[in-house]
Amino acid sequence: MDEGRLWKFPRPAWLNSAWARSAGVYSAGALFSLAFYIMIDAAAWSKSLLNGSDVHVTFIDWLPLIFSSLGMLIINSVEKARLSADSFSYSGSGVAWKARVVLFLGFAALAGGMAGGVTVFVLKFVVRDVDWPMKTMGIENVVANALVMLSSVVLWISQNIEDEYSYNLSL
Repeated sequence: MDEGRLWKFPRPAWLNSAWARSAGVYSAGALFSLAFYIMIDAAAWSKSLLNGSDVHVTFIDWLPLIFSSLGMLIINSVEKARLSADSFSYSGSGVAWKARVVLFLGFAALAGGMAGGVTVFVLKFVVRDVDWPMKTMGIENVVANALVMLSSVVLWISQNIEDEYSYNLSL
């Protein structure tokens, strides 16, 4: 076994293809749009006549999803090559640690959005003992934030797949 490998079993060959990369990007987009659809569905249902309570989706409910989306944007704007300080093309100006700090801030925003969604759900729906049909608005908020997190992971992995058309030039 090669000393540079982390896992015992090799990665499947079909995983390093342009098809897998495109499928990952499109599935990440589908998960992201599904997250916003779920949140818009909760907001539309909260203002409908079927909602017979005084609990509605407000701007506070949208804040966790905004932070999760901002974290996803930050995380997926950092290239994987920028994180390694081994390359001579990026060394000298401290790009690696700057990219790591930006990546940390993106993960913090993503985790903060998820934690905010759970906090809004607990404080607004569980503590106030809201009845079951109205409690689904809080559950949809948590599910939407979880889908944004999953979309971010899928997009990060699929963007960093090296397909057969990519090559690395090094001296």
